[in-house]
Amino acid sequence: MEMAQHFVLACQIMTTVIDMVPKAKRCQNGDDLFMEIKRYSWITTSRNTDDVCPIFRRTFSAGKTVLSASLTITALGVYRAVLNGSPVGDFVLAPGWTSYDNRLQVQVYDVTSLLTDENELCVTIGRGWFRSPLPGWINSKDKQRRVAQPCGLIACLKIQYEDGTAETLSTDTDWTWAESPVRFSEIYDGERVDARVIPDDWQSAAILDWSRDILIPQEGETIRETECIAPKEIIRTPAGETVIDFGQEVTGYMAFSVTAKAGDRISFDHGEVLDSFGCFYNENYRSARSMVEYICRDGQQTWHPQLTFFGFRYVRLLSWPGEARPENFTAIVVHSDMQRTGWLASGNTELNQLFSNIVWGQRGNFLDVPTDCPQRDERLGWTGDAQVFVRTASYLYDVERFFRKWLHDLAADQRNTGEVGQVIPDVMPTAECSAAWGDAATICPWQIYQTYGSLKVLEDQFDSMRRWVDFISSVTKTPGLWTEHFHFGDWLGLDAKPGSYKGSSREDLIATAFYAYSTDLVVKTGRLLGMDVSAYAALHDEIVTAFRRTFPSLVTQTEHVVAIQFGLTPDPQKTADDLAALIRSDGIQLKTGFVGTPYILHVLSRYGYAGLAWDLVLRREYPGWLYPVTKGATTIWEHWDGIREDGSFWSADMNSFNHYSYGAVADWIFEQAAGIQHDESHPGFSELIYAPHPDIRLGWLSADLLTRHGKIRTKWTCQGDHIRYELSTPVPALVCLNGETRRVEKGDYVFFTSLNH
Repeated sequence: MEMAQHFVLACQIMTTVIDMVPKAKRCQNGDDLFMEIKRYSWITTSRNTDDVCPIFRRTFSAGKTVLSASLTITALGVYRAVLNGSPVGDFVLAPGWTSYDNRLQVQVYDVTSLLTDENELCVTIGRGWFRSPLPGWINSKDKQRRVAQPCGLIACLKIQYEDGTAETLSTDTDWTWAESPVRFSEIYDGERVDARVIPDDWQSAAILDWSRDILIPQEGETIRETECIAPKEIIRTPAGETVIDFGQEVTGYMAFSVTAKAGDRISFDHGEVLDSFGCFYNENYRSARSMVEYICRDGQQTWHPQLTFFGFRYVRLLSWPGEARPENFTAIVVHSDMQRTGWLASGNTELNQLFSNIVWGQRGNFLDVPTDCPQRDERLGWTGDAQVFVRTASYLYDVERFFRKWLHDLAADQRNTGEVGQVIPDVMPTAECSAAWGDAATICPWQIYQTYGSLKVLEDQFDSMRRWVDFISSVTKTPGLWTEHFHFGDWLGLDAKPGSYKGSSREDLIATAFYAYSTDLVVKTGRLLGMDVSAYAALHDEIVTAFRRTFPSLVTQTEHVVAIQFGLTPDPQKTADDLAALIRSDGIQLKTGFVGTPYILHVLSRYGYAGLAWDLVLRREYPGWLYPVTKGATTIWEHWDGIREDGSFWSADMNSFNHYSYGAVADWIFEQAAGIQHDESHPGFSELIYAPHPDIRLGWLSADLLTRHGKIRTKWTCQGDHIRYELSTPVPALVCLNGETRRVEKGDYVFFTSLNH
């Protein structure tokens, strides 16, 4: 009962923070208004404010009856706009993160309901990603350039009156600016606020000479506050620290409500886990301070960070006036507001927790770009992670818009040579590309097409896809192979030599396998678009021939997996048999890393080893998907043994506890375990292939997938010596059970097979 009361109070805090006053809605005629903003000027501060975030202001009268009003706006940095005390829209961390040198999103809001006779529009701008030293560990001129960039604002408020007249207020020197209560805000280090500060030294804004050609309409999903979570408990650690445990790792920020005296200080930092002694731990955040400092005004106040975000489960209170009680706090979850489309459930409690961890991993890392992790001094759009997870991502959520926006940034940041950086947006422009990372240029658009069925993503990205393959052909030292180049290899492979992050699989083999796969995707895409891709088809044949000649024998699990997955082995069944034997000789455990893990279960199932695949999925010991669950994980870990059996940590250097990549196992659950598949010739699940692989150890498994054609629902249940299959399909389906295939029309069906078949 007490926890239920705490949750209600926490939600009341969130309501106070988020919905204190009505917000503006997104404007319906945004495209026309977007074009108009390009006519106006950027403004900035008239002097350097160092760490202090400026607030810009425009006051105006609207003495006549307003018919409609819209605000078109974006910023260099992240902004928070308030009109007459009301937040403008529910987009947090606007305008999001894009390839800022090439593309900057513009938002359009309907603010009609917020206008009064006398009005004040205020916009606070923080560093955000635009002026952050991304990434935290690199000391480079490009990093220094980003930090030194100016803040900037461009906006246009357009008012239509009922008498037919109109008024336009755009950014110019009639705007003023002052120092805001936000004394510091940065993506990695957190936020510092002095609530006693009331902006009063208003000065005229200065015109900023900055490109307007980079402005684009809003493309990605809006970043929103989507959920509130009450504290699970407040802990007094053995070190004497007060730590709030929210019971779930999230991305967002903590809100608090307090009655205090002016000058009272509140400060706290964030962590993902406790150490083996039960004490607060965040050494794995590396140089990211992830700290909040708040100086109170007098009286009752409710607040949360406005211009940054954190990845955390635990919050350590460093200073707090009085006694900290659960009802004072709530965690606010923030991510791109994607529609949920996929659900999994089973008769295995630990497997269900894994499903939850995968969903939370996606929510925590899909904050405008697909980041590797949301907490340490990184939070970058790693291309390798994105291509590994894109299929699972597209089943759990509708990510078509999300990925199309990110892929547009990939194409914009693609180098003149066709090279694709390690991260997008490419904040490491001097870093060399790698196979399986740069291949996001081909793999991601192809998967988005396969899941949703629209050719638009392929039309948009085909040139980028082609240029990536051309780049490989131009830099390889051996025709038909990709050799003598930097690669991450089978990153974090469990067969890595001591002291290495790279698995033992041969890097040239992996690189050539992805070279073949990307070339094949260019061929398939080109044919769909009516392009002449005969040269790429010939190149693909050349790569396959060269691969088989150069790598007649395969050594590691990953080498076997990619050779089968990408059609490079002349006898895939024999190679799968060898893989199964290798897995058994390794103790029925994974030895794969980033490259092999996403495909290994698919390969096993496809060639008759579904039971062995289930053995790997249900493994509770290290290394296995359920091992982190036994250690209390609520998201996916970067390392299988991020926390070892003895409670010690894998390392402090690179040990994220919210790293979604290995959550790619969920696409195997949807496709192979639950049986929801489709042929490439029927993208978007316009026709279903239902071919499940049940396992008695679960008892039952259900999967729901909302497609562009409707919801597919499946469930299998072990009942005595039979298995009952339930299928609801909105499209015609090929049902593959007991080695037999039958065609059914859309509808609801029940089938049975013998458990001993």
